[in-house]
Amino acid sequence: MLSRLFDLSGKVALVTGGSRGLGRAMVLAFAEAGADVVIASRKLASCEATAEEVRKATGRRALPVACHVGHWGQVEALAERAYAEFGRVDVLVNNAGMSPLYDRIENVTEDLWDKVLDVNLKGPFRLTAMVGARMAAGAGGSIIMVSSTAAVRPSAGVIPYAAAKAALNALTEGFARAFGPTVRVNCIMPGPFLTDISKAWDLEAFRARAKETMALRRGGEPDEIVGAALYFASGASSFTTGAVLGIHGGAA
Repeated sequence: MLSRLFDLSGKVALVTGGSRGLGRAMVLAFAEAGADVVIASRKLASCEATAEEVRKATGRRALPVACHVGHWGQVEALAERAYAEFGRVDVLVNNAGMSPLYDRIENVTEDLWDKVLDVNLKGPFRLTAMVGARMAAGAGGSIIMVSSTAAVRPSAGVIPYAAAKAALNALTEGFARAFGPTVRVNCIMPGPFLTDISKAWDLEAFRARAKETMALRRGGEPDEIVGAALYFASGASSFTTGAVLGIHGGAA
């Protein structure tokens, strides 16, 4: 019974930003749980490499698709490609994101602002609207937003990103109401994870800060997102919608 709760056999999962980091960890977990997967990111070669990993490790079907989620037309094409290939999408994960650095808030350009909002908010809105409507008209499904603890505890260096992720938290509840009762919409709110993005951090300074500000005193590893992702994707969360779950190691 417990194993069936998390079983995704016969399901199709679409993950944006699915070729690396947290997205890749979720793609591999969904495939291991029995799902076929659509792997989307800007770089097709990276998607293809992850798709090949999926096929070798699990034998599941894997469709790599190049998509810049900040572009409305590319998001629409991604949805159409997924439905053309598989005929359905049962799980959608809006994981793609970006947070460019800036020195001072007054130096944030309109171009930077637009890029951050396009990738982190506009794309997830359009993809959720398109896929969620089809889910609701069919057999239902599960949609997972991926926001950030910056949505509720923003630092000075990520204000546009934090604004977009806070809006993503709001979209979660709004879409849960729009597409219920057959479509569940929930949100994972990660804290600092040690993915390829963390290679640009001063890791010594981060570890020292983590010991002071995080209950678990460390950053997360990519596979530590998997439990929450499988919970929201599967029947284990059948009475959970509109929820935002912090996965942040007890960050203060």
